[in-house]
Amino acid sequence: MKLNFRRIIAIINKEFIQIRRDPRTIALILMMPIMQLLLFGYAVSNNVDHVPTAVLNLDIGSQSRKLLSSFSNSQYFDLDYYVKSIDDVQKLVDKGAVKAGIIIPPDYSENIARGKTAQIQLVVDGTDPTTAQVILSSAGSITQVYSTEIVSQKIQTLTQGRKLSGVLDIRSRVWYNPDMDSVYFNIPGLIGIILQNITLMLTSFALVRERERGTLEQLIVTPIKKMELMIGKIVPYIIIGFVDLILAVAIGTLWFKVPITGNILLLFAFSIMFLLGALGVGLFISTISNTQLQAMQLSMFLIMPNILLSGFMFPRDAMPKVIYMLSNFIPLTYFLKVLRGIILKGVGIEYLWPEFMILVVFGVGVLVLAAGKFQKRIG
Repeated sequence: MKLNFRRIIAIINKEFIQIRRDPRTIALILMMPIMQLLLFGYAVSNNVDHVPTAVLNLDIGSQSRKLLSSFSNSQYFDLDYYVKSIDDVQKLVDKGAVKAGIIIPPDYSENIARGKTAQIQLVVDGTDPTTAQVILSSAGSITQVYSTEIVSQKIQTLTQGRKLSGVLDIRSRVWYNPDMDSVYFNIPGLIGIILQNITLMLTSFALVRERERGTLEQLIVTPIKKMELMIGKIVPYIIIGFVDLILAVAIGTLWFKVPITGNILLLFAFSIMFLLGALGVGLFISTISNTQLQAMQLSMFLIMPNILLSGFMFPRDAMPKVIYMLSNFIPLTYFLKVLRGIILKGVGIEYLWPEFMILVVFGVGVLVLAAGKFQKRIG
C-alpha cells in the first residue's frame, strides 16, 4: 500500500488544530502531568516522621531522660505534650492531637541500675494501620539502639575497659535509595502512570469525537486511505506523549531531586514501546465507543486496575497469588520495572530485555488489533 505523506501530514495538522481549539484538552496535556506529580509526589508517601507524641514520665531518674532524648533526637517523634496522667494521654489520642504516647513507669531508672528488665509502654493510635506500623517499627529501632548502648556500657564496666572479641557487628548498606525516601519509589511510577493515562484518554476520544461532530463522514468520502487516516490520528498523540514524558522526567529530577542514574536514551526507547501499546488501547476504545462518555468510562475501567495491580501503589509481592498472576498481563507492570531499573538502579538493556520484548509484543499486537477494528469501523 502506497501512502501519501502529504495527506498524513494534513490529518496531523487537522488533529493539532482541533486540540488547540479545545481548552480542556490543552489543560489535560499540560496540567495533568504537573498536578499528578505534585499531588502524588507529596501525598502518596510511606515516610512517617515528626509524629506528634505525648509523654507521661513517672520516673525521676536520669535514664528516663536519656531515653526521651533518644526519641526527640530522632526525626520520627516530636515530644509535644508532657502530661501527668494516662487519662491525659487518652484524651490527646482521642481528639487526634497525638498519634502516640510514651509512658515510663516510676521504677524505670532503678531497674536499669540494678540490671533488671525495664519496661515502658508505647500507646499508638491504630485507626491508620500503616502509620501505626511505622511508629511501632521506629520506636522499636530507637529502643533497640538505646538498649544496646546500655548493655555495652555495662560490659565495658565489667571488663574494666578491655575490648571483647567475637562480638557480632552488623553494618548495613541500602543501595539505590540510601535514605529510603518513598519519593524515589513513587516518581518513576508516576511517570509511567502519567504516560499511560494521558495517551490512553486522549486517543480514546480521537475517532468518537469526529463521529459526534459529524466530520468523520466527510473524511471518509475524501481520497484519504484508511491507514493514512489512522496514522494521522495516532502521530499527534505520540508527540504529545513524548512531550509529557520529558515534562514529567524534568519535574521528577529538578523538583523532586530524583536523579536518573541510567541511560536516558534507553528510557525514551522503552517509553516509545509503551506509548504504542497505550495508543493502541486508546484507539481500540475509540472504535468501539459511540460517545465520548462511553470512551471516558471504558478508559477509566482500564486505568484503575492498571494503577492498583501494576505495583505502583501496593507491592506486588504482598498480593494474593491469583491477583499477582493477573498483574503479569498488565503492560504497566513491566514498564514500572523498567522505569525504576533505569532511573534508580542505572541498569541497561542486558537486564531489561525481557521487559522490552513484552512491551514490543504488546504494543505491536494491540496496535495491529486496533488498526483492524479501526478500518472495519470506518469502512
